[in-house]
Amino acid sequence: MNARTEPEPAGSDAPARPPLVRELLLVAGLFVVYKAGRQLATGHTGEAFRNAHRVWDLERAVHLPGEGAVQSLLLHGDTLVRLANTYYATVHFPVTAAFLVWLWLRRPAHYVWARGALAAVTAAALVLHLAFPLAPPRMPAATGLVDTARVYGPSVYGPPATDELSNQFAAMPSLHFGWALMVAIGLIVATRWRWRWLWLLHPLLTLLVVVGTANHYWLDAVVATALVGLALAVVHRPHRAATTAGRGPEPLVPARAEDMRPAGAVR
Repeated sequence: MNARTEPEPAGSDAPARPPLVRELLLVAGLFVVYKAGRQLATGHTGEAFRNAHRVWDLERAVHLPGEGAVQSLLLHGDTLVRLANTYYATVHFPVTAAFLVWLWLRRPAHYVWARGALAAVTAAALVLHLAFPLAPPRMPAATGLVDTARVYGPSVYGPPATDELSNQFAAMPSLHFGWALMVAIGLIVATRWRWRWLWLLHPLLTLLVVVGTANHYWLDAVVATALVGLALAVVHRPHRAATTAGRGPEPLVPARAEDMRPAGAVR
């Protein structure tokens, strides 16, 4: 990440960096719990498809744009759709991991905040996945959408009936989008780069990819955004002292010429 920042000082006012081994165990544990929890939602195929029809009808009732409009742009060429599939398959976890590692190294206080928010979003998403199993739009025939990963590749999913590594009926909320949004917000808050708002291009591109590849509905991203907002409201941002750590001393303001004369000098 090329944002212009400086390392935080090691003085007494600098926030303590969480122990690496503890953080690795914590993140790994959260990941295992999440994967295990997703498996609990398997076996609800009928309910997942019924919920898919409800979500699809609700989107049409509130006049959301059709997911097919985004997919049709990808299907103009094999290269573009394969790039979208590759982005979906390879960017989600590495970018989020790189974001957390960078914060741990350079902004410990922001790391604790971002890790807490991500954990809260993921936990809430798991509850929703269990309570509201949802087939992605690539599955119901009524959507008329193409499973781009299966047709063009690469794909991270096997046939739903035999896929033991993931729960494919966990479309709402979209953690691809929720995590990408949290990464962008975290980088905007933690950096001083003039163009830091461009980090929002990451969740925007992720949104277009997850919708265009028919892995998520628009409402999946809406719910993910709401969860991120709730997490940010609960998990407090670092104090001002922590956010300004590492920025160096404030620049000196030049004094007026008359104020720089020795005491007793003739004016």
